[in-house]
Order: sequence, then structure tokens, then C-alpha cells
Amino acid sequence: MSASLDPQPNVHVFDARGVARRFRHSAIFGALGALRNGETMRFVNDHDPIPLLGQLSERFGEHLSITYLQRGPEAVVIDFGIQGLPEG
Repeated sequence: MSASLDPQPNVHVFDARGVARRFRHSAIFGALGALRNGETMRFVNDHDPIPLLGQLSERFGEHLSITYLQRGPEAVVIDFGIQGLPEG
């Protein structure tokens, strides 16, 4: 089964496979930082980013939800949801 990468309301696809490895973490942090409450970044990668998940959890804490949609040899797809951020 493969996760949908089709456009959906409040879901923004970020395909990290097209980003040079040395820029990926900064690009991911920047993209997540741009999300508003209730929005989701559908993250697509070529491997399971376990160390990154720990870094994101530290930075965003309870405001970040992490939901795996696909874990396979061809791609890993994760929804990162943002909720409860202070408005402003």
C-alpha cells in the first residue's frame, strides 16, 4: 500500500528525496516551522528518519503528532501534524 501524495486541504507534501542530504534537516525544520495549527506536512523520504524524529519531538514537543502512513523499501511516508501552537 502506498500513501496518497495527492493534494488535500491542510496537507502539504514535502518530498525529501529531491533535497540534497546535507540540506534535508534544515529544510524539514523550516517547513514544519511554517505550518499553522491544524496543518499537516506529509513527509516522503527514502529511509526511516528515526534520529530526526527525536530531534523534532524535542523541538516541537506536544505540538507535533507523528503518524506513519507507509514504511516500505520504496518510500517512508509520515504525517507530521501541528496543533496547539500559540497564535501570533
